[in-house]
Amino acid sequence: MLNENIKELRKAKGLSQQELAVRLNVVRQTVSKWEQGLSVPDAQMLISLSEVFETPVSALLGETVTQQSPDDIKAISEKLETINLQLARRDDLRRKVLHYIFIAILVAIVAVSALLISFHSPYLNWDFADPETAFMGTTFHIFEWAFVRVAPFLFIAAIFGIVLTGKRV
Repeated sequence: MLNENIKELRKAKGLSQQELAVRLNVVRQTVSKWEQGLSVPDAQMLISLSEVFETPVSALLGETVTQQSPDDIKAISEKLETINLQLARRDDLRRKVLHYIFIAILVAIVAVSALLISFHSPYLNWDFADPETAFMGTTFHIFEWAFVRVAPFLFIAAIFGIVLTGKRV
């Protein structure tokens, strides 16, 4: 198993036995013996082999390594392309949803502001001694007070959000 893996990985890297031996500071016959299964590299040499082949030591010691055919690589690349397309579509959809949420926030702020301006702050004129209008007046007063303090920040954030999530050219 190890001997076959060394041979397959060496060939996959396009190295001759001599080139691999030079990289590992051993003689070519040592590499040949490893590939024939007549000897095995020690632990330190296994680490060096894994670095040269850019693969974990466990892969060297594990199952037989087989070269992938061009059809396998093409299938994998097509799957990766499909996944990338799906991720791009999902990101584009998220961007569009956020864009429309920011537009809705902006429209809502403008609409509520227009309503408040047109009513000329009616809660100041309400009779808070009357129990029927006291509750409504207090509720409206709290809403308007909170809106006036929060709306400018939301307005600016919505504008930035619309700009940042706008269609990129």
